[in-house]
Amino acid sequence: MTTPAERFGALTDALLEEPGVTLSESRGFSRDSLMVGGKLFAAVRGEVLLLKLPAERVAALIAAGDGAAFDANKGRPMKEWVLAKMSADWDALAREAAAFVGRRA
Repeated sequence: MTTPAERFGALTDALLEEPGVTLSESRGFSRDSLMVGGKLFAAVRGEVLLLKLPAERVAALIAAGDGAAFDANKGRPMKEWVLAKMSADWDALAREAAAFVGRRA
């Protein structure tokens, strides 16, 4: 079984081959995060993958049990961010997040 860090490493290797996808080298919140057009779309946070997706998709992932709300320690969930569980398809979700953020960049 792979760890979340190993799984994110493999995901990073695959996605860095996609046009416009980069790995953030900054410090702080976006460190070691995947970005497209300078905008964060995926990052590993402990045992889960943080993703930026449309609010409806976030709600569906939470309802299906594949994700949890993300609140950035502000006490209320952020509508377009989800914490995808290890059981979720990280590759498909990260590609979906990259496409979503790429359209907005």
